[in-house]
Amino acid sequence: MTNKLFRLKPFNQLMAESKGDSHGLKRSLSAMNLTTLGIGAVIGAGIFVLTGQAAAQYAGPAIVISFIISGLACGFAGLCYAEFASMIPIAGSAYTYSYATLGEFLAWIIGWDLILEYLFAASTVSVGWSGYVVSFLRDLNINLPPQFTGATGTVMVDVPEMGWKALTDSFSQTLAATGINVDSLAHVTCVLNLPAMFIVALLSTLLVIGIRESANFNNIMVITKVSVIILFVAIGFMFIKSINWHPFIPANKVETTPISEYGSLWAWLKAYGAEFGKFGISGILRGAGVIFFAYIGFDAVSTAAQEAKNPQRDMPIGILASLGISTILYILVAIVLTGIVSYTALNVADPVAVGVDAMGKGMFWLRPIVKIAAIAGLSSVILVMLLGQPRIFYTMSKDGLLPPVFSKVHPRFKTPYISTIITGLVAMVIAGILPISILGELVSIGTLLAFIIVCISVLILRKSRPDLHRPFKTPWVPLVPILGASICFLQMVALPLDTWLRLFIWMAIGFCIYFFYGKKHSKLNQ
Repeated sequence: MTNKLFRLKPFNQLMAESKGDSHGLKRSLSAMNLTTLGIGAVIGAGIFVLTGQAAAQYAGPAIVISFIISGLACGFAGLCYAEFASMIPIAGSAYTYSYATLGEFLAWIIGWDLILEYLFAASTVSVGWSGYVVSFLRDLNINLPPQFTGATGTVMVDVPEMGWKALTDSFSQTLAATGINVDSLAHVTCVLNLPAMFIVALLSTLLVIGIRESANFNNIMVITKVSVIILFVAIGFMFIKSINWHPFIPANKVETTPISEYGSLWAWLKAYGAEFGKFGISGILRGAGVIFFAYIGFDAVSTAAQEAKNPQRDMPIGILASLGISTILYILVAIVLTGIVSYTALNVADPVAVGVDAMGKGMFWLRPIVKIAAIAGLSSVILVMLLGQPRIFYTMSKDGLLPPVFSKVHPRFKTPYISTIITGLVAMVIAGILPISILGELVSIGTLLAFIIVCISVLILRKSRPDLHRPFKTPWVPLVPILGASICFLQMVALPLDTWLRLFIWMAIGFCIYFFYGKKHSKLNQ
């Protein structure tokens, strides 16, 4: 039984599948398309939503360091992804790589885990998209019913000159600091987040129609958002107030208290465990783990390998170029945003818009432009996430681990239309009922686990199959894979305990599906 669990998918079979057939996916993506797909997935919620929220809750202005830590981890993992993507140019991403190196059971684990990354990421970002759309429409005096603009059960309050905002603990503190009594404000309890559900439905429809049409739409969105981000950074530097960077690393009250005051090392460790991640060094680490979500997307490029014109050459370009460009933009925006406004005011759905407001009334012309860019940017992220998940389902179905319906290709559009529709419907429901905080942490831990497995797989394959042709080779092996896996694991450790519990529950569900269906129907059994 053990041998069956860890049987490897033969490389000659993988290469035969990469050549495709007349009934398979259509190869139509260039290196530029792949790079913009990567940027489209990476530049979005991280800049327009999570930068402010992570600064407010975890790291303060030191969120810049969190971005650098996450960027390094992604850089190491990206080099490993690039090697695999050039070797195994078929849809499936880390799932396919682990099937060839670690065996079927671990491949199933990573494939199931990737659902957390792509499907939940699409839902997460659609919630951020909803926040910016609602804010933009309010600027045009179009007010959507607040009970249909937030996660189920979320309490919304009507704040003067700000409109309806989700009532969180940190936002309550922000209102109290400005002298506003929360109890005096109108309250509404949300039923569904309809704007978030709408954008998922719209982009799922576009993805069914075709990959080239989707890529062209993504290119327009990427050009729009990158141009506006550069404009925001250039103008924002003139409005930075250095006082907002002090303290650069807000104190964690336990880290700054001598152990002697707690009476024993055990008492100090217990208190530190309760305060871990609330600013200080631990806050930087937790911030890195949470905003790691901001970097996911460069690996989504690898899910489109079977639709690339020249995957051996273009996949590494798409992965590494999109990651490099995105990292630079993230760091610049984090520096400017925390310099314009105090990090304590950034725990909102549209922190960049808050930054523009802080520039003064003379810069209000920039506010709608930023919101349009945010809407465009988040749209492209949702698009790429919704593109990635069906292609993983497609490959797992081809291997027999999921029912055949997931690998059906539309006879005219040449897209995995059934799995795209299923992914869209599930993402719609999740986006409508869950808040962005829970979704973002789930996506981060799922992605980190995927990156760890890819880094380890490179080490294993270098040892077991040194003879394989590698159009792109990860440099400085074993150092790069070890550093990639280690930093990703540290970021996983820094995530909240309840996020780990949700991961274990999710994996337990996946184990049940594998042992009751996937193992019996695996094509390697035939």
